[in-house]
Parts: sequence; structure tokens; C-alpha cells
Amino acid sequence: MNLELSVRKNIYSLKPYSCARDEFKGEASVYMDANENPYNRPYNRYPDPLQTALKEKIARIKNVRPTQIMIGNGSDECIDLVFRIFCEPKKDAVVAIEPTYGMYKVCADINNVKYTKVLLDKNFQLDAEKLLAETDERTKAVFLCSPNNPSGNLLKRQEIQKVIEKLNGIVVIDEAYIDFSGAPSWLNELDKYPNLIVLHTFSKAWGLASVRCGLAFASEEIIALFNKVKYPYNVNCLTQRYVAGQLDEGEQFKNECVKLVLDEKEPLIKALESLKCVKKIYPSDANFLLVKVNNAEQIYKGLVEQGIIVRNRSSISLCNNCIRITIGTKKENHTLIKVLKMLDSDLLNSNNKPLAKKSPRKAKVLFPEVFENEDID
Repeated sequence: MNLELSVRKNIYSLKPYSCARDEFKGEASVYMDANENPYNRPYNRYPDPLQTALKEKIARIKNVRPTQIMIGNGSDECIDLVFRIFCEPKKDAVVAIEPTYGMYKVCADINNVKYTKVLLDKNFQLDAEKLLAETDERTKAVFLCSPNNPSGNLLKRQEIQKVIEKLNGIVVIDEAYIDFSGAPSWLNELDKYPNLIVLHTFSKAWGLASVRCGLAFASEEIIALFNKVKYPYNVNCLTQRYVAGQLDEGEQFKNECVKLVLDEKEPLIKALESLKCVKKIYPSDANFLLVKVNNAEQIYKGLVEQGIIVRNRSSISLCNNCIRITIGTKKENHTLIKVLKMLDSDLLNSNNKPLAKKSPRKAKVLFPEVFENEDID
């Protein structure tokens, strides 16, 4: 792949904004370069625009070079930058699997870039040749989510490899849920494939969703383009310091969380399978389950009335009457099943009457006994 030909011409030739902290490296005793307030420390100074210290810590854990890392304000910033760097509005296009994470299409629409969906098979698997057949000279990027959202399954590695090797463009593999899968990351292939971008996040297995820290990994040349286009101080100092502190403590907490979630997966699946309203549970390599039920809208509303929130995915391709359930704590999973049993017997099988609409503030009214004595072993 010729990177220069793949990048928007104005971006390739762009002279990026040079902020004060770009022009000086290291520590100084007096800072008089950025028109900052000299008082109100420790937050009066701009953060490191390239997050150098944090990247070094991430590089050691992910086994990549710091120059292969872009840190974003969540992975969504990284996704948006792919469009801004590679796709000329009203001219270029991207291709993505369907169903998948909705932000790929949102970013395409925001950037006025054609977005082509390629339907997965009935098992939510990728057919590389089918996807490649939808690409042409206008296609600048392909988005693949593995494990996929909302289906939860890993895409077949050999099919992904075919796309990477045959596409004359960028392949973005979103691995937000990779820690729950036990599968090797595509990070190991960065040096082999110069057209590969891999997305990770601290929001899932690391339990840092509110901190907003996403990662893009790619060749040094692609990361240099990310650094040209991103906003100068896109990751604040609080996020940088907090994530760095978590990394200093190592991966033990993250690994323990992953184990706890996976330990809850099979018991939750078995409990769901015992319900009359559950028709199918799709195989999952993530921390959530896609569950086909007999009436997703009614079940969703019934759960909301009891203060339990899941995602109704019925409007998504191949997901008719499906809800997506995040695997919770033992107590949360137990509460979910108890309420579903009540809904199963008392609501969904009572002449299929619609659920009564209730105010969110009246949650837990229908089955108050479910929320009493909830402590479980």
C-alpha cells in the first residue's frame, strides 16, 4: 500500500499546529511559553500533547513501540481520525460489516463519507470475498470489530487476514473486547501489515470507561498522521496521570475482573436458557451476550420498569427480537434472572397483554419481592 496515495492530499501535506509543549521536551524550572496562569497549580499547565510517559507504560504492557501508539479521548476519537485522515468528503468510501458498532457509520455520516454495509452470515461471521467485492478504488478503509458488537463473537482470523492482504487501503480492527476472548491480538501483526490499525480501550476490561482513554496502534507513519490531525491537547492531565497510575499497579486488577466476568458467563447462560422467553443465546467471546427472545420490546420495557437496563437490538440487522445483556456481578445477574422469571410467567404468558407504562421513578413496583433479601452466596 502506498500511504501517500491513501491519505487525503491536504492532510499529507498539512503543516500541523505546533503548540508550546511540542517545541520543548523535558522539564524546566520556569515556564513562560504558553501564556498559562502561573498560579493554581497543579492544573494550571497544559498536559503533554503526545502523552509520552503514558505511551511508554502502554508500550511495555502491549509489547509495541511508543511510536506505534496514538492515545485518544476514547476510541471514538481514533475512529473519527481515520475518516479525517484518509477519506475525502463526498468522494471516498469505507466498508464495514453489519451488524457492528454504530459509531463507524455515525463518523462516516459526520464526515460525509459513503458507508457500505456488508451483512455477516447467520452465525455473524465474515466472508472476506463478499466484503472485498464491495470495495473499489474509492474505498479507503474497512472496519472490522472482533469480538464484534453486538454479536459478541470473534471474526475468523483467516478471513480477516484475507481482507488485510488483499485490500489496497486501511483495515481497522476494533478489539475493544479482546481481553475477554483469550484470542491473540492483531497487535502482534503491526510490523507485518503497514495498512493495519488496531483499536483498544481502557473502558472495558480495565474498568475505566468514565476516564475516556482509547488507543490506536499502527505503523509509525500512520501514527505520525494521527498526531498531525488530532487536537493539540486531546488527553487531559487527569486522564494521563490516572491511567499511568493504573498501569503502574500492573494488570492484576484487570485480569481479576476478566476472570470474574468469565466465571459468571456460563451460569448466566444456563439461567437464561431455562427461561421460556429465551429462544437463542449466541456464542460470545466478549463480556456480553446477544439473546434472542420472544418479544424484545416487552421484555426490555419490563426490565426498565424494574430498574434493570439492557440494550434492545431489535432494530439492528440479523438481530430481530434480540437484547444485549452485559455480564454483571453475581448479584446483578441473579437479580436479572429473578425479574425475567417474573416477566416470563406473569406478563409474557398472560394473553400477551402489553406492559403497563410506568414512570422510571416507580421502578421496582411490579415485583418488590425481587429486590428484598437480594444477598446471595
